[in-house]
Amino acid sequence: MEIVRREPAGPDDFRARQLRARDMLRGDLDGADLEKYVQESILTTTLDKAVAWARGNSMYPLTFGLACCAIEMMGIVASRVDVARFGWEALRASPRQADVIILSGRISIKMAPVIRRIWDQMLEPKWAIAMGACSSSMGVFNNYAIVPADKFLPVDIHVPGCPPRPEALMHGFLKLRTMILEDPDMGWRERYGGAGTEELAPDLVRDAAGWHAATVTGRNEGQGA
Repeated sequence: MEIVRREPAGPDDFRARQLRARDMLRGDLDGADLEKYVQESILTTTLDKAVAWARGNSMYPLTFGLACCAIEMMGIVASRVDVARFGWEALRASPRQADVIILSGRISIKMAPVIRRIWDQMLEPKWAIAMGACSSSMGVFNNYAIVPADKFLPVDIHVPGCPPRPEALMHGFLKLRTMILEDPDMGWRERYGGAGTEELAPDLVRDAAGWHAATVTGRNEGQGA
């Protein structure tokens, strides 16, 4: 993308544009004048980029809160941060009408299946934001009763803090938008050569002997090919 600095348009230039638009509607423009008018008035793109632009600028967060971070999440719709500037202020109370879930607070083991059910009820495409230290890495509640969101949800954005301010959550939304627009910022794993160091919980299956890790199927083996 090339950014061109131009002088502010004066009243004469605005009037000239009006007259040129009138001539175009009448069919009086032809040749070089018509070609110049088309170049100044038409923007071409691809269908994929247009769809990504629409998705990135019209997200519907789920009206869902877990703990103290939810109070900070409510602040993004106020006038100080004003998430409506980007078209994300319509929080939906039904998961079937939302495409972004914000895990704002600590997640207990008993609450994780409920969140997973809500996530499964959301329609594709959908995204997840882990807001705060508790949902990202269990925070100060590093015990058996708390589980990080990465263990049961495909989290797209982590917002650090305890609790993070509404401006921090807004920054996470902007990062999510760049990812939806298929132009994501380089993550720390790519910057520091940490790709392949992710800790993934194994899929568990239950049989007569109890719970154990599932064996790798042929479909999963062929994904890397």
